[in-house]
Formats: sequence, structure tokens, C-alpha cells
Amino acid sequence: MLLALPAGVSAQTQQVKPPVAVYWMSVETAGGMGVALPPGLGVFLPSAIQGGKRMKLDLGSSQSASEEPRAAHAIPAGLAMGESLPLVTPQVQRAQPSAPSEGTPQSIERPKGRMLIYWGCGETVRQGQPAVFDFGNMNPQDAAKALRARNVARPTGPAFGRNRTYGDWPNRENSTAVPGQASIRGDHVISGNYSPEIRFSVDERYDFMAPVSFEPIRKTPGGAFQVKWQSIPTAIGYFATAIGQGENQNDVVMWSSSDVQEMGQQLMDYLPPAEVQRLIREKVVMNPQTTECMVPGGMFRSEGAMFNFVAYGDELNVVHPPRPKDPKQVWEQIYAVKVRLKSTAMTMLAEGDMSAGRTRTPSRTEAPVPGQQPDDRAAAPPARGPGGTGDLLQEGVNVLRGIFGR
Repeated sequence: MLLALPAGVSAQTQQVKPPVAVYWMSVETAGGMGVALPPGLGVFLPSAIQGGKRMKLDLGSSQSASEEPRAAHAIPAGLAMGESLPLVTPQVQRAQPSAPSEGTPQSIERPKGRMLIYWGCGETVRQGQPAVFDFGNMNPQDAAKALRARNVARPTGPAFGRNRTYGDWPNRENSTAVPGQASIRGDHVISGNYSPEIRFSVDERYDFMAPVSFEPIRKTPGGAFQVKWQSIPTAIGYFATAIGQGENQNDVVMWSSSDVQEMGQQLMDYLPPAEVQRLIREKVVMNPQTTECMVPGGMFRSEGAMFNFVAYGDELNVVHPPRPKDPKQVWEQIYAVKVRLKSTAMTMLAEGDMSAGRTRTPSRTEAPVPGQQPDDRAAAPPARGPGGTGDLLQEGVNVLRGIFGR
């Protein structure tokens, strides 16, 4: 009977003991919008709009420290951030008692307006769209129909309270900005008094991804926005969403690049490569050969909609020691490492070059050219003439304030 079983069945019975320590590096290249922002815009938009390189380091261990927890990540010289980064255990803060309420409202006024949900790249809105969700008549059935989103399998990383001992970076002791020319290529060593020593190497495939670079947006005679971007060599897929105001000032318009109905907000984050490949097959995510998407016309009230873009990167996974070939041997994992990557950017759905207001200043790793005068335009606000970048950004501020009621 055993001989008749498939060959893989015996391997599936191998006993596996989970790793003592788990270490995650979340590595992002944020392209930003490349323009000086008018006052108030940053309140509504994610930090990715500012541009730059970012890292989030998380160390979790099943062991306890005999004294105050200490850990550090010895980094390659290419990061240009010193010899190591401290992984600090967050301090436990007692919850403050809430002030007594002066009274409970008798009724809560339902919000006014609707959410109009569109999807798909193309010159015109596809038949059967939009899906409409009325805020004033909310019920589970309508929500499930309109706010349709796919389940995505995501691993659970280290976190404070999830692991017996935990440390992260950036933290209260060190939150240094990552230099613009930084690279994580090279050897990495994590050591501490509550974790086994962790060693791994990163090659160029898992380094910071190239930034997203949009070409000037063109508006077709039919009102669609032609968005093009330069191919990112290490990208394994792309996804985009847009948000703006509808013709009715109380309407929020949401659009995604998916070929099938998909809200898409949960996809604007790190995704495991296997899930990216699945979503490409299901026509939700664009394949890495794609370099343009037409956002249909007629959805938004004006040229103030925000276009949010993500390029998914590959993922480095290291487990030590490797899986034993003998299925009868217990696989006692000491540590597991995950390096996950993405490149993000935002722009406005407005005809023209949104990088027109871009000014270049030497990064902290660049030395000024001898005899070269500083660019006085670096501190100047973006052009505010008719149709200028400043006007478009201010219009975006007004649109988002209208959507969020601020």
C-alpha cells in the first residue's frame, strides 16, 4: 500500500519546527510626484507622494532576553547609514482612561453621497459600469456587490505582541532617512540577546527597485487619460487605482486598472510573488511587459483625480538551515528571512507633464560640481500660470477636500 502512494506524500509528512527568529525587510522605492506641493495636500495623501527610499525592519523571536532586549542589524556599506541599525523593542504604554462622555447621541446621521466604482484600462467606460454604493442606504448586500475585492494570501510578519520578543527600525532611537543612492546589496548580519545570529546576502535582484517614471499624460479627444511609464527591470507586475470626485459633488469615484471588477485598495501594498502571478492570470494585475494604461474618460468631474501606482517586486526568502533531503529527519528551523520589494508613485490625471515643477538638488551622497552655482529655482514654488502644475495640484487639494469633507 505504501508503494502505491504518490511520491510526494511521504515528503509531506516531514516534521517541521518553526524558526526561532523571523526577520523581515520591507523595502520601498517611492517615486513621489516630483513637484513642490501646495499647503494642505500632504494631509490627504500617503507618504509615498514625497518620494524617496524607505525600509521597515522587523525582528521577532520566540526566545526571551535575560535582560533588556537588544538587537542590531549590521548593514552593507552601500546603505551609507553607518555600520548598523538598532532594532529597538517598543515600550509598553498603559492605556489612559478615557474622559467621561457628556452624552450619547440619539441618532447618527448617515453620510450623503455615493461611491461609483469603475475598472479596466480603455478609451471608454465598459458596459455594466459603474457599480454604485449609496452611503445613505448602506446594507451588507449592496456593500458586497459594489466593494468587491479578491482575497489575497499574505504571510504574517513579526510584530509587537505577536512574538515573545520583538524589535524594529525605524524607532525612537534611530529614524534616519534612507539616502537616495542607498543600496542593500551585500552581506547582512542581525544579532541580539534574544535571537540567534542571522546571516544572509542580497544581490541586485532584491535591491531597491527603480523608481516609477511617468511620461507626460495625454488626454484623448474622447476625454480618456493616456498614462505611460518606463518599464522597471525587476518588476513582476503592475497595478493602479485612481480616486476623484464625480459630477455630483457628493460622489466619490474609484477606478482600478483591473480587467474585472475589483476595488483594489488592498492591492496597493507588498504582495507575495505567487499571488501576483495568480492575479495576473485572473486579469487583475497587469503583467510586467505592460507600459501603459488608458484611464477612461467621463468618470471624474475634473482634472483633479489622483492616480496611484504600484510595481511589485520579487521576494527573497532564506531559511536556515535548509530543508533536509531525508523526509524522516526533522527540519528544525533556526531563522527565516524575508526581503519584500515594491516601487510606488502618484500623479494627477491631468494633461501635461507633472514633472514640470521638478527641481533637482544633490542627494546626500552626491558632491556639488566645482564652480557650479546652486539652482535658485529649487526653492521656488511650481508654476501657477493657467494650466500650470501648481493650479493642477491645488485643484487636487480641492477635490480631495470635497471627497473627505475637510
